[in-house]
Amino acid sequence: MPAPENTFKSALKRGEMQYGCWAGFADPYATEILATANFDWLVIDGEHAPNDLRSIMHQLQVLDGKHSEAVVRLPIGNEWLIKQVLDVGAQTLLIPMVETAEQARDLVRACRYPPEGIRGSGAALARASRFSDIPDYIQTANEQICLLLQVETRKGVENLEAILEVEGVDGVFIGPSDLAADLGHPGQSGHDTVREVIRTGLAKIAASDKAAGILAVDQTVATEYRDWGAQFLAVGIDVVMLASAARATMAKWKG
Repeated sequence: MPAPENTFKSALKRGEMQYGCWAGFADPYATEILATANFDWLVIDGEHAPNDLRSIMHQLQVLDGKHSEAVVRLPIGNEWLIKQVLDVGAQTLLIPMVETAEQARDLVRACRYPPEGIRGSGAALARASRFSDIPDYIQTANEQICLLLQVETRKGVENLEAILEVEGVDGVFIGPSDLAADLGHPGQSGHDTVREVIRTGLAKIAASDKAAGILAVDQTVATEYRDWGAQFLAVGIDVVMLASAARATMAKWKG
């Protein structure tokens, strides 16, 4: 029996549009609620949300069998962090701050078992193999891992074409906020200079064999990004949704 199909990766390969949402509460109860909305993908955020290995695992567990595929964002592209989250069952990773093709190649190797990579083969202990219930896990896992890289600096944009040539990378995600800051316009992802870099970047990614991704909570901006080539598009952030709804509710009563 092989490793389970990564339906998100398969959909990207077929060129299908995939709409997602950020899961920042670091709690399986909230992530399970998000899954009822049938987003195609949900980001379990380990970079800017207070997640650890166990909270990531618990959210992977509640997403089992759901339409929403889990995308785990790590705080850094570290090989032992990658090994741990893959072993607890993640199949799609989003790695921030990738700036060179060399980084991209190292990340591909970290996600793969030898001889293609360096992932430690202790799958007998791992939730990913259903604790040895998937006898062919090690032989089949590589092809089901989906690796998404975040390009969100001037240097990353300058090296984008080289990054796109790296085999084993499935998608490249433009990070508007960090990109705007690095371009000298912090907090202004709508600045004309930033918008042009995003537009050009999404077009380059979409023209390659990789999928283009980005986040926008404003519908007009998100639609624009989609028109520029984004294929996996995050259209919401759970903590922002709750904060906005709560403030709007109280504003009505205050009024």
